[in-house]
Amino acid sequence: MPFQILRGDITRQRVDAIVNAANSSLLGGGGVDGAIHRAAGPKLLEECRLLGGCRTGEAKATGAYELQARYVIHTVGPVWYGGARGEEALLTACYENSLHLAQELGCGSVAFPLISAGVYGYPLDAALAVATGAIRRFLENSDMEVRLVLFYGVDVPLPPEVDAALSWRLEEAARPGDVRYRGPALKSQSSAPAAQSRPRMAVAGESSSLSVSRSGVSECEACAPGDRSELDRLLTRRQENFSQALMRLIDESGLSDSECYKRANIDRRHFSKIRSNPDYRPGKLTVFAFAVALRLSLPKTRELLRTAGYALSPSSKTDIILEYFIGQGRFDIYEINSALFHYDLPLLGASEA
Repeated sequence: MPFQILRGDITRQRVDAIVNAANSSLLGGGGVDGAIHRAAGPKLLEECRLLGGCRTGEAKATGAYELQARYVIHTVGPVWYGGARGEEALLTACYENSLHLAQELGCGSVAFPLISAGVYGYPLDAALAVATGAIRRFLENSDMEVRLVLFYGVDVPLPPEVDAALSWRLEEAARPGDVRYRGPALKSQSSAPAAQSRPRMAVAGESSSLSVSRSGVSECEACAPGDRSELDRLLTRRQENFSQALMRLIDESGLSDSECYKRANIDRRHFSKIRSNPDYRPGKLTVFAFAVALRLSLPKTRELLRTAGYALSPSSKTDIILEYFIGQGRFDIYEINSALFHYDLPLLGASEA
């Protein structure tokens, strides 16, 4: 996946470049800076002495020495003074300059800490917004893999209205005795048993009616001779597999392939497998990722899930969260992944090999 948020130790990331939240001297310090210097060994400090320091917002590269990366990119984040001293612009520059330097070095992957959110005092939610905004803009024109590595125990705050809505929905779904989740987004759905809405095939000795439509009228009985072409189209669509349905939806959306897979947080190689293999069977998160990228309604999301053999589950935290965002028309995959991360769930775009 091009962008992911994870909890872990940045010094253990197997990437081409690790970004160090350094101080202006580049001679080591506490927090992430100290951890990277300790893991890289004394030669890192020797090289840093030759760089002459670094100004806030700028980025400089060194070797990675005993780390599992090829490079360490050092950047100096701003100290938080309340937001009135250009802190946002300086923090944005840290990410942008580090990403462009990684690109110049030929890196295919880079791992960031959450810059300035530690002893420099930058508010966590604001620091995260700056990081994801800068990374999002960069990835619009790049296929680099970018990781944002948070310390263990650091949480991603959600907007209050999202936090309240998701907490309520998940609590409702967890109540014993509930047959299914009954949040506001689902109240308009029919309460008829699922079996009554399923197409029913005729068997020997029964009527020749082939299936029952959602209105309860047999499709064969409901269609006049002039309507046969529409029926044929519907029946053909029912036979679509996931790859065929996805390519049709992309064509209908007017998006290019690259616009679609970038919106879905899917890497180009994964998308190529889907396009080149008509029988490709995706993981459920991949289907959801493309539903978000294509801004599908809930009914169309269910249809796309069905082409891959899945359905929305009222007992799945992931499904409840995705149902909320899609039902609300909130298709920002970075916001959705922040919510999934908040609940310790796999992110959209995650590898499902």
